[in-house]
Amino acid sequence: MALGGHTMTDEQRKSVALEYLKGFDNGGVTSDGAPLLDLFADDAQVYFPKWGLATGKAAIGRMFAEVGATIRAIEHHYATLNWVFSGGDTLVAEGTSHGEHRDGTWRAGVPEWGAGRWCDVFEIRDWKIQRVFIYLDPDYAGADTGRYPWLAEH
Repeated sequence: MALGGHTMTDEQRKSVALEYLKGFDNGGVTSDGAPLLDLFADDAQVYFPKWGLATGKAAIGRMFAEVGATIRAIEHHYATLNWVFSGGDTLVAEGTSHGEHRDGTWRAGVPEWGAGRWCDVFEIRDWKIQRVFIYLDPDYAGADTGRYPWLAEH
């Protein structure tokens, strides 16, 4: 990974992260019509639960295609996002979403233990995402209740 030469502000990094989230809501296309992968550095890394770690645009594209094939629609709730800035290249976005997965719909808070709450840790430098680790429950439809005694009655 090359060292960056252009200093970015927290708000500039946030704008790249927002473009990434909105690109998902727009079926993998950014606001200017470019593919979502254009937001990533060539050697970027993305982690997604139950998929693993993808390194490089080709692997990230494969991950997004495989995970994306299970999601029919998604909408992030921008008005309630919580942003945490490190003072460096790292920032965190914590938020909620709703949408439709091939196994059913989800909405954060319905039920309270279900999918829809997420946290993404970004590293953004030189206007490119270097790393994003996605933390969420990938059981969007809430079907995996049998393994958790406290959810057995659901």
